[in-house]
Formats: sequence, C-alpha cells, structure tokens
Amino acid sequence: MSRLERANAIRMLAVDAVEKAKSGHPGAPMGMADFAEVLWHDVLKHDPAHPQWWDRDRFVLSNGHGSMLLYSLLHLSGYDLDIEAIKNFRQLHSPTAGHPEVGECVGVETTTGPLGQGLANAVGMAMAEARLADEFNREGHEIVDHRTWVFAGDGCLMEGISHEAASLAGTLGLGKLICVYDDNGISIDGEVDAWFSEDVAARFEAYGWRVIRNVDGHDADEISAAYRSAMDSDGRPTLVCCRTVIGFGSPGKQGTSGAHGAALGADEVEATRRQLNWGHEPFHIPQHIYEEWNGRERGAEFYSDWQDRWSAYQTAFPAEAAEFERRMSGRLPVGWDEDLDAFIESQIASPEALATRVSSQKCIGEIAPRLPEMFGGSADLTGSNGTRWPDAGDRHMNYGVREFGMSAITNGMVLHGGIRPYTGTFLVFMEYARNAVRLAALMGINNIFVYTHDSVAVGEDGPTHQPVEQLTSLRTTPGLDTWRPCDTVESAVAWRSAIASRNRPSALIFTRQKTMPQPHDGETVAGAARGGYVLRREMGQLDAAIIATGSEVALALEAAEQLTAEGKGIRVISMPCVEVFCAQDAAYREAVLPEGLRARVAVEAAHPDYWYRFVGLDGRVVGIDGFGLSAPGDVALAECGMTVNNVVRAVKETLTA
Repeated sequence: MSRLERANAIRMLAVDAVEKAKSGHPGAPMGMADFAEVLWHDVLKHDPAHPQWWDRDRFVLSNGHGSMLLYSLLHLSGYDLDIEAIKNFRQLHSPTAGHPEVGECVGVETTTGPLGQGLANAVGMAMAEARLADEFNREGHEIVDHRTWVFAGDGCLMEGISHEAASLAGTLGLGKLICVYDDNGISIDGEVDAWFSEDVAARFEAYGWRVIRNVDGHDADEISAAYRSAMDSDGRPTLVCCRTVIGFGSPGKQGTSGAHGAALGADEVEATRRQLNWGHEPFHIPQHIYEEWNGRERGAEFYSDWQDRWSAYQTAFPAEAAEFERRMSGRLPVGWDEDLDAFIESQIASPEALATRVSSQKCIGEIAPRLPEMFGGSADLTGSNGTRWPDAGDRHMNYGVREFGMSAITNGMVLHGGIRPYTGTFLVFMEYARNAVRLAALMGINNIFVYTHDSVAVGEDGPTHQPVEQLTSLRTTPGLDTWRPCDTVESAVAWRSAIASRNRPSALIFTRQKTMPQPHDGETVAGAARGGYVLRREMGQLDAAIIATGSEVALALEAAEQLTAEGKGIRVISMPCVEVFCAQDAAYREAVLPEGLRARVAVEAAHPDYWYRFVGLDGRVVGIDGFGLSAPGDVALAECGMTVNNVVRAVKETLTA
C-alpha cells in the first residue's frame, strides 16, 4: 500500500466529516495529510493504548481549525476514538469538537484554535521536558527523553504570540522542539502575500532556530529526510518548512481560500473522490488501510522499552523514581503547606503592614522549599511582582516582556506535567495575556497567574498602568478563581488554595501599596479559605453589610466604626475570592450575607458593575468607572472616590432608600 493511500484516508475522513457537519475546515487536513502521515506512521513516539504515558512525544496541532487532521490520525492509529465520533464531528457532546479540546478527546494534548497559542504551549512542553530531564535523568538511565512536535500554519505565525514564544525557544535552545510549518500561502481572505510577505525561515533563523527550508510537503521522501535531520538536534529548536497545497485533491478548490473554512459541497466531494482514486463510501476505511495505520504494535514496543528503563531506574534510584512518579501524577507532597501554616500563625501573633505583593513573595518563600516542582517567572517585572524567592536559583526565570507568550507557555508546562508554574505581571497587562488565561480556565488546568499593582493606587504611572475593568474580566471567566486578599494572612490562604487546586487556574491579585493587617484567628482563616467571611460583626441589630476586597477592606472597617458610633449595626465582609464563596453551601452564604438584608454596599477600587450581583439594585457600590489619573497613589484613590466618607454616604443611602 502506498503512503498516498494512507494519507488519502486522512483526507477523505476530513472531507466526509466536514461535509456531514456542513461546517468545518477541510483544506488544512487535506494539505497537511502527507507530512502528518510520515510523522504519525514512522516517527512519532506514542502508544495509542497508553495515551498518557509520561515519556511519549507530545504532538500539538496549533492551527486547531484543522482538527479533523488530528481526529483522523487518532482514529486511524488506534486510539479509543471510533468512527461514530468521526461521523459526529462538531455535534453536541461529541469528543470531536470543532477545535481540539484537551480532556474531551483522547490523545489531544492541548486545546487549540486561537492561532499561535498551540506553538506557545509546545514551547512550554519542551521546557518542561528539558527541566525534568536535567533533574531526573542519570547516566545510563534516561527516563525523560521525548520530543515536542507542533504543526503550525500561516495564521499561527502571523499572530504576535508566535514571535514571543519562538524568540524565547531559540534563546533557551530547546533542541527537542520541532515545528512543522504548513506553508500553503492561503488564509480565509485569500493569498497571504499581500499581508504576510516576510521570509519566515529567515525570521526563525534570527530567533536562533535551525531551519529546514523548501520541503515538498507532498513528497514523503523529502519529508522523511527533513524529519531525520530535525531529530538530529544541534541544540536548537527546528522549523521544518513544508510547501503544501491547501485542499490537496479537490480539483475545483485546492490552492484557494474556498477550501479553507467550509464544506466542499456534494459535487466537489465526488470530484475529490475521483481525483484521489478513492472508491469507498463516506466514512468507510478498508480493513487493510486500518491494519497499515494501526500504531498499537509499534506503540507497545515504545512503551515496553520505556517500562524496562523505568524499572531499572526504580531499582537504581528509588527515591528519585518515587519523586518523579509523584510529580507526574500531580500529587502534592505530604506536609507541603506546613511552613505556610506556621507563617500564618506568626502573622496572626505579630502582624505586619505590608504590600500584599510583598506578602505574596513571603508566601512563595514558605511554599517553594517543600514543593520542588514549583517554577516561577515574571514578564520583566520580577522585583515589582515579587515572584522570586530567596535561593530560587534556576527555579525562577525571566520571560522578558512577553506577557501573552509567558502565560501560554506555562499552560503548556502544566499540560506536560511534573512542573507547577506561576507567572507575574501587572494586573493591567493581564489584557495582553487574556486569551491564554481564558484557555487555562477552559482546559481546567491549575496554572497560577500573579498580578500585582492592582488599582489606581499604582499612582504616578497614570491610567495606562492603572487597572479598572480587569478584575471584572477575570471574575466573569468561567472556571477561574480570582483572589484579591486584604493582608498577609489572606494572601497565604490564597496561595494555599491556588497550589491545592487540581482542575482550576487561579489569578492572585496583589497591591503595590501597604495594607493594614486585620485581626485574625482560626475562624477568620477558615472563613477566608471559603472565599468570604464576616471580618467585623455588627453590634446589636444588623442594619447594613459592607463587602470589600483587598486594600479597600480597611476603608470598609473605618466606615463601619464611624457608622457604629452613630448607632448603626454594621457588618464588614471580606470577600477575597467570589468564586470560592459562591461555591459554598447555601447555609454558609446566608450566615455571612443574609439574603433578606437589603442594605448592602460593596467597596472595591475597580469597576463597580460586577458587585451589583451581591448588593442588588437597591444597594450601592463604591468603585471606579473611569480610567484613573496620574497622581500619587493616595491622591489618585481619593480623586476617584475611594474614601471613607463615600463609603459612609453609600451605606446611609441604602438605609434610607
């Protein structure tokens, strides 16, 4: 059987699935089928029977709109993805979604579709492989030895994130990272020459990559030679440039944007069958092609070889093997938070007035020695973010000014396993990384995003650096826990929650300015861990509740004291994490914030609209709905209305409404 027949099986599964769904992207799978066939049939180290095997090669389809390429490869090579799943492409609850989704479809390593992020994820996977190999491999015992392969198209390489990620990969010398560039010159709007004319190969060479140019993406011999060369690493990542024809095999649409993002149509599907000499009914793959494609026997050999190496490693290095197994399984070490608990107790006994970014740094220092997989970093703001702890060594890196790339790269590290990364930047620059944060939440992975300089209290840098709407953006992201602690104790609680999380990312929001420590005991620490709690209980009858987060908790407490002196019963609720609070049982939520209480005020130096879900239309929110201004931090806060008097006034308005 010819390679072309195996490749045509990919093409026709993609064509038939898109045609049945009446939507999708047939052009990319048809054009990429030849170099995908060579990789998956001859080169890729994987085992369909053990899709989560730790030392498998990672494969990422960065141009995820071509998802039927990946689904076809998984189905044909023997993964647990049957033909019915292929037939149900893009249908409700099918594992074969419009774009690949990790956790929804076996064999999918990461969720891709927003172009360029898959390439950045792959950089993170290669970084994780390199770090784990350095730490755990011993002479004659290489248990971490795999490559990361990523397919990317013109659109991926147009996106700015590709520059961020590829530049860093070259600087780091990720020799086991191989990117195969589908150079077909077509995007949705047509031929890309008018808007994408740079020499991509030269660009990657400038990044420090080795580049294999001008490979005929439809010539298996050229492709095989290119892959052999790419795997013979010289210490640089490799870009393999494959010239292809989008929609290869479609006589009426190949080489045009018409093959990109829509079903070919019944007549063109039949013409394609004739062109490819594919005389089979839709979704029918002859048994001899399945047998040729089946990767289980080859995969079993790979897996068995690694099992032998793993057994020898366990015998020779039992402690290291146990640690490696723990990390790759995602289990936290016993007692990982003991030092953090002691730190909390010390802060309760001897509280300090600290900027919570400093509190965060202290927390990291208490956690990291007991959590060797912890790996920090910052986008050129290490000192400002406080992400580096004493004695961090090479467990902290400077990502440069690459907020988006950094966030997507660490998503890839989490997905690889064995590393627990966190990253830092200013809260306002979360916007640069927004889509990577969204994908972390969509994938349900436990990445940690540290954001400091959390309000107009940033001060003289002015509105370009003063976040206002970012907290709302984070809090309205499904599956993301957003913590904004008011002091060091709450900061420690936030860090403990973020580290302990297994299937949710966390955004930890910290101040530049000092915050006042609040009185804490075991009850308030437990309450903080539940996302919200009564920090100051009313005297006598409950008249009104003030909800606050972060540095504004101090404003709320001062306003409560003033109102209490006037005979009002005022409760102050600190709510460091809304998502965690809302996940508590109804009885707990009612005990903290009674449903029948109409007099409610929320206080936060951020956009006010989010808080109406808690105060209702009869309540008030003391917040900021402008873009801040350049002035010293305390002046900026006051000018933007973040004052005790305004909180007092808001409470009185609710009581008289």
